Amino acid sequence: MTQQRIVVLGGGSAGWMTAASLAKFLNPQQFTITLVESELIGTVGVGEATLPHLRSFNQLLGIDENEFMRETGATYKLAIQFPGWGEEGRSYFHPFGLSGHDICGIDFHHYWLHLNQLGKAEPFENYSIAVNAAKQQKYQYPSNNPNDISADYGYAFHLDATLYARYLRRFAEQRGVTRIEGKVVEVCLHQQSSVFHQVGDIASLRLDSGQLIDGDLFIDCSGFIGVMIEQALHTGYEDWTHWLPCDRAIAVPTERCATPPPYTRAAAKSAGWQWRIPLQHRTGNGIVYCSAYMDDEQAEKILLRDIEENPTAGLNKLRFTTGKRHKTWQRNCVAIGLSAGFLEPLESTSLYLIQIAIQKLLEHFPAQTISAVERDSYNRHMDTEYLRVRDFIIMHYKVNRRQDSEFWRYCQHMAVPDSLAAQMALFSEGGRISEYRQGLFLPASWLAVYLGQGLVPTHYDQRVTKLPSEQLHRHFEHYLADIKAAVDKMPSHVSSIAATQRRQSVDYPAAPRSLYGINA
Repeated sequence: MTQQRIVVLGGGSAGWMTAASLAKFLNPQQFTITLVESELIGTVGVGEATLPHLRSFNQLLGIDENEFMRETGATYKLAIQFPGWGEEGRSYFHPFGLSGHDICGIDFHHYWLHLNQLGKAEPFENYSIAVNAAKQQKYQYPSNNPNDISADYGYAFHLDATLYARYLRRFAEQRGVTRIEGKVVEVCLHQQSSVFHQVGDIASLRLDSGQLIDGDLFIDCSGFIGVMIEQALHTGYEDWTHWLPCDRAIAVPTERCATPPPYTRAAAKSAGWQWRIPLQHRTGNGIVYCSAYMDDEQAEKILLRDIEENPTAGLNKLRFTTGKRHKTWQRNCVAIGLSAGFLEPLESTSLYLIQIAIQKLLEHFPAQTISAVERDSYNRHMDTEYLRVRDFIIMHYKVNRRQDSEFWRYCQHMAVPDSLAAQMALFSEGGRISEYRQGLFLPASWLAVYLGQGLVPTHYDQRVTKLPSEQLHRHFEHYLADIKAAVDKMPSHVSSIAATQRRQSVDYPAAPRSLYGINA
């Protein structure tokens, strides 16, 4: 049997995550994998905050978590902090985990809404063990005992994306992936049809050296430019800037934080937001903003004014258009990463969208000829993933409570997609959330943002009023006491990071299938 030739264009996180996965799960007797990249072309390299799904990805590859943390300068992540998105001067957390437990089969937040109306409840996030640990800069692995309150959270990482790509490159090359250095100067298309390809499919890549790289399936990880998916195949792009108007970013690394917190920070600014991502060896910083309401000079000034450590490199300035390709699998080319689409990293979804694209590609992988049925199925799945992440990010802007700028007032009054409008109406009316069968964010995540930003419904499940309010209040108080006791026993985040430097065995918990607030 002739080996099927897979060609990946572009390195970085997308390229090497893809190459490593294909090398791990495909039969080397049936497939060859070649990755083409140029050291002269830089990567974006600012996607350093992740979701708990990355744990599953690493574990499927057989990567030891302690080694991974050492190699990528990673720290643990329990939540994202959002200063300034709700009421002025206030902050809230979106944690990886539950806030409270259901009672008599009724979701905890309905009881919270009832007590909150009576003035007998603390802020919703206080009932999250992940938030309490994050605030106190504590960390330990979640318990494997489902009856233990310390099982009620998940964790992710802050990592150096460049080091992660370098680590996966070694992993992939050890498993047979061939890397070729070079810049593509021409994408050559088939001029005749055959059993295995159609006219207009990609046939080969011509490099600046003159070398021709032939292939059967091409994977475009070339970034925003989309060398194959867009420049050669003219797939088209769906622009979402009318819902997500930010179109610029500036990133800058700074010195390491002496005590890195186990959470990402996304602080609202007058026309966008600023991130802070603490790693072991440095801190990632950046500002995302809308050029219609803030010019580049203003954004740079705000970024440099508000960073907490000294810069260690120059500014990296980016321009982007939020949206996605009309098809992420077009002909014999699959776009993964920034070449497939871009959603601002407000909820750290960049690596997740790469990961789910790889997973679905493996599930739909062609044996020889590419089936239109399989390709269409893949595209439908990826459309759903992007649309639902899009809606969740739009919701942050729509529900903001800021009155200090035209940008935030525009966001409050803008029309939103029908899919999001239906979700928001359902919650506003009676505190209910429709749980998606497919998609990233589960009800706990929607609750964290809704309630954190001050969208509190006046109605809730009326069955909760059957329990006497004093009895319910005592239950809440006991729950808070259990959280406090559990967090008090946790080691500091700094000491937990230090432990990874000496651990050699795989003694971390297995990534569960779902992690409450988000699917795993």
